[in-house]
Parts: sequence; C-alpha cells; structure tokens
Amino acid sequence: MSRDSGGTIVSIQICPGHRRPMRAVGAAELVGSLGLKNDIHALPDSSRQVLLLEKETLDAMGLEPGIVKENITTAGIRLTGLPHRTRLRLGAQAVIEITKPCSPCSRMEEIRPGLLKEIAGRRGMLARVITGGEIRKGDSISVLGE
Repeated sequence: MSRDSGGTIVSIQICPGHRRPMRAVGAAELVGSLGLKNDIHALPDSSRQVLLLEKETLDAMGLEPGIVKENITTAGIRLTGLPHRTRLRLGAQAVIEITKPCSPCSRMEEIRPGLLKEIAGRRGMLARVITGGEIRKGDSISVLGE
C-alpha cells in the first residue's frame, strides 16, 4: 500500500513502567500534549510521547507486536521516512504529529542478539499527540494534508 492510502491499527501497547513488559490493550486514550494515558512515556511536550511501528517490519524480522516497545503497531501505511511534522489521524478524532525516527537502543540486544543492527533505521517513528481521543485496535490511520 502507498503511504497516502492509509492503514490500520493492528495492536496497541502501554508501557506501565521502566523495564516492565508492554501491556497489550484493545483500546487506549491519547491525551493531547501528553501521550497515551497510563504510559510511562506520557510526558508534557515530549517529542517521544508515542512510538509507531509497521507490522510489516516486525513480520520481516519474525517479531511480535510490542516486543520492541512500540505503542502502536500499524499495517498498510508506510511510516518510515515520513517527514517531521507530518500529521496522522488515528480513529475518529485523535491526531498525532511525527517528530523523528526512533533510534534503537542497546535493549534490542536483550530481545535477540544482532537485533540492534538488524532494526537500525526501521525501529519506527516517534510522535506527539496534537488532538486526544480514544483509539482502538482496527481503527484507521490516515495522513492529513497530503
């Protein structure tokens, strides 16, 4: 699928605390200028409020959603390479803005030896929440303003 045709949320994960496993949820609330409600990375005005990653990338590496600590796993939309400040609508009302690519950290090696190098340049995109709202597994994702 092309970037502008949109995609789908296939999985949502909340990080409950430092070095704790991600918790998969069917729905979550995005809070404007904060992030995902109850996620440790929900910080005012942070550029790292939400991490999105393509399921296609995970599939190519034989990984399950949430294992590399992404909050939202997508399908059918190319996130990698989206320009800074690109806005995405998730579900009916939530809007996020891409801030930067996520650089993989050494924790990737704890998941699988060699993963740090394998996932370099493909760890997903970080975003901040512009407009809050509930998102659910299966909701649509579309690029705004293209």
